[in-house]
Amino acid sequence: MPFGPDEIRWDLSCGIGPDGHWHGWFDVRVHPDALRRLGLHPGQPTAEITSASPPGWWHAAAERNAH
Repeated sequence: MPFGPDEIRWDLSCGIGPDGHWHGWFDVRVHPDALRRLGLHPGQPTAEITSASPPGWWHAAAERNAH
């Protein structure tokens, strides 16, 4: 793994949602210096959405092809 133990942190939060079912949420945090070491940083143009999301059929096709 490219990150040291003090450079990445993850947490899991669980709870009952409005539909009455249990849900879990992951929170992953990576130290900014560790990302910069990999050539990544928040100021990069690719770190932001720059165009519209692909159409719904594209997502459905990707799901079908993933299996």
